[in-house]
Amino acid sequence: MDMQVDIRVPVGLPVLETAQFIAECETAGFSGVGIHDHQHSGRDVYLTLALAAERTSKLNLFPATSNPVTRHPMVLASLAHTLEEIAPGRIRLTVGPGFLSVGTIGQPRASLETMRQAITTIRRLLRGERLSFNGVDTRLGNVSEQPTPVYMTAAGPRMVELAGEVADGAMLLVGLHPLAVAAARKRLEIGAARSGRDLKDFQSVFITPTTVGEDGDKARRWPQELFQPGQSYLTYPSKSNLFWLREAGIDLPDDVMPDQISDEMAERICDAFGLFGTPRQCLDQLKRAATESGVDHVFIFPTHTREGGYDMPQPEVEGFRDVILPGLAV
Repeated sequence: MDMQVDIRVPVGLPVLETAQFIAECETAGFSGVGIHDHQHSGRDVYLTLALAAERTSKLNLFPATSNPVTRHPMVLASLAHTLEEIAPGRIRLTVGPGFLSVGTIGQPRASLETMRQAITTIRRLLRGERLSFNGVDTRLGNVSEQPTPVYMTAAGPRMVELAGEVADGAMLLVGLHPLAVAAARKRLEIGAARSGRDLKDFQSVFITPTTVGEDGDKARRWPQELFQPGQSYLTYPSKSNLFWLREAGIDLPDDVMPDQISDEMAERICDAFGLFGTPRQCLDQLKRAATESGVDHVFIFPTHTREGGYDMPQPEVEGFRDVILPGLAV
């Protein structure tokens, strides 16, 4: 089965150790690794990616996810090109509105218009174009012959449309259910139509909340647990999760809390929105996503609490290395 599987890795260890962990992800058979861009971690994602690039040869590498609030678009373009020089053809720049990173400095997430301007600006800079910032004309002094692709992380329906309009690809947090995936693709097409382009070369990566464990029943209690006090996993990182669940036929109120989720409903949510269970159960879910939804590229996002956000995803790496990735290759 032709399925690309990327995994999210936090900078939960000193950067040299994190870079070595990422090298082990390549050995395990993953297609790519994304590292969160959280300045409050005290460890920089781009320095970590550069170290990981030197320790790998095939792995695709990307921030998961940068934003135009904490980093200016020209800074992001320069960082992307720098990584491209280290690992040509293995880098993609992923940009979203900002989640924890903007919240920790008391800033709101980037608006739809800010995202439009940022993605457009970054792509033009990476092509070597000269632009004006506050009346000052400038350009990148060095660019690659093949510009680094710029992906947009999109959770809400309007952000998904914008990705189809302005980005090279999208990281979509919409779940894996056939109806939700079809609805997201329709939104991408609406955005593409606005800019008069087709999506022939557009790449869609499906962000997939994942809990892999030998206790499958425990792993599938994800919808019945809290991300942090007062916030359900079902509304992290945003309530847009509920929009896509409704597209999948699962209608939950905006203020839903874990103790309101029945065991039967939790099963339906787990099947619709991510990979939860034993390695064998997750393999079966991923195969269904491929055959029923046409999904061919996922970004595994190991679930965690707010406090556990920097735990290394060792159980997921082992489950994919030993069972899931070999099973997909059959």
